[in-house]
Amino acid sequence: MDVVITSDRTMITDHHGKEFIGFMTTAPPIFLPEKIWMSIAAPKIKVNEIGEPCQAPYGLRKIEAALLDAGIDAAVIDPDHLLKHPEARVVAIGHHDYFAFGPPSSEWWVLTGKEPVNARSFRRFMESKEMEYFRRKGAKIVVGGPAAWQWLYKPELIERWGITTIVDGEGEKVIVDVVRKILDGEEPPKLIQVGVDEVPSLDEIPLIKKPSVNGLVEVSRGCPRGCRFCSVTLRPLRHYTLDMISEEIDVNLRGGVRGVILHSDDVLLYGSRGVYPDERSLLKLHELVKSKKVNIAWSHFSLSAVKYAEENFKLVSRISEMFGDYYKGVEVGIETGSVRLAEKIMPAKALPYSVKDWRNVVIDAFSIMHDAKIVPAATLITGIPEERPEDTIASIELVEDLRDFRSLIVPMYFVPMGLLRGESWYKREPTEEQLELMRVCLRHDIKWLDDIFSWYAKDMNPLVRRLISLFLSMVKRASRGFVEVAQEL
Repeated sequence: MDVVITSDRTMITDHHGKEFIGFMTTAPPIFLPEKIWMSIAAPKIKVNEIGEPCQAPYGLRKIEAALLDAGIDAAVIDPDHLLKHPEARVVAIGHHDYFAFGPPSSEWWVLTGKEPVNARSFRRFMESKEMEYFRRKGAKIVVGGPAAWQWLYKPELIERWGITTIVDGEGEKVIVDVVRKILDGEEPPKLIQVGVDEVPSLDEIPLIKKPSVNGLVEVSRGCPRGCRFCSVTLRPLRHYTLDMISEEIDVNLRGGVRGVILHSDDVLLYGSRGVYPDERSLLKLHELVKSKKVNIAWSHFSLSAVKYAEENFKLVSRISEMFGDYYKGVEVGIETGSVRLAEKIMPAKALPYSVKDWRNVVIDAFSIMHDAKIVPAATLITGIPEERPEDTIASIELVEDLRDFRSLIVPMYFVPMGLLRGESWYKREPTEEQLELMRVCLRHDIKWLDDIFSWYAKDMNPLVRRLISLFLSMVKRASRGFVEVAQEL
């Protein structure tokens, strides 16, 4: 095999079939030994005789597919089985958060002073006997993925760990050129930053050949909203055809994955030419998934699209009813409750509504999802460079107005990404307003935690369910004093 594609254990896992458990890898082990923490968040996954995992991260599957389509012998290999391929000349590595610099890892690090398990796990992987073997034999190490930018903050590790090339951006086109150069004995560039004009067109995006983790399948790529804190908005919007989506779902079904997670930066904009959800395209997409007889979840909705789709077409409730009377999960971005700040950092986030009405857009969207039995896991950003105390207070008031809607809300410290990449990281001690925002979010989450967990864990491994239940009980007990501080003042 010419190329092995891999990562550390926090990536090469199926999180017990529960994608949301993967967020535990962004935190340090709390109340539990790291070994038990990892067994819950990132268990080892079944592999075949040559070390291929039965499921692998979708991004790694795309790189694998691009190389295979180019006639290059490549495969995703579990990190514990790399030495089954000692002849490999290239080790390609991808990750969501190499050094725990991204949200929410960076916030956990600031709040606890402890390194999250994703960074610990990746360091152990890079210093493992497997990776040391490939460095000694002169194999080239190529790194990329959503967190490729983090290597630029760690130049000493580029040298120490023998990194040949860093690919920052959509890598399906450039990875073939990089690998061919290496196999031909040439030296590839040290850093490749894929610009807007260099991203793959729809026809150039390869389809996965083997199953992705928990059935994740991309339906669109890119976003038209232009939020300044987000790198996704730097990419053009492209929609997969239904045939492409169907083929990738079938790959997962043949591999034994029984669910589908539709992935896009805003699934409700599938088939649209801008910020207006397209009724026909969305219904056809979900009818396709329904025909596969699988459960559904979504990676991301925008709250303005939720409101528009429901108010104009009843789409959110119709789609939810299409798949039965059970809770379904999705990530959403609130980001701020401050209209002043929203106008500065995300003026198109509310479209087709006015950004001045952002607060009502959020509340209406949460109400719609609550009624449709869709459970949002929502993010708030705090510590943005232009943030004032009154902006944080506006976010606090908005979270309080969401108390009756089933959801989890997570505040996260600002990380310089997208058009704000040159700004400073937020690493200071939290202000009193920020502490109160954390308390309000924690109160909200504790209120809904048992209800959400009872649904989420109903078909989980009993031992894992028990361990998580015990952990959540400890979290609630430990949080009580912090949460009650504001109530006593």
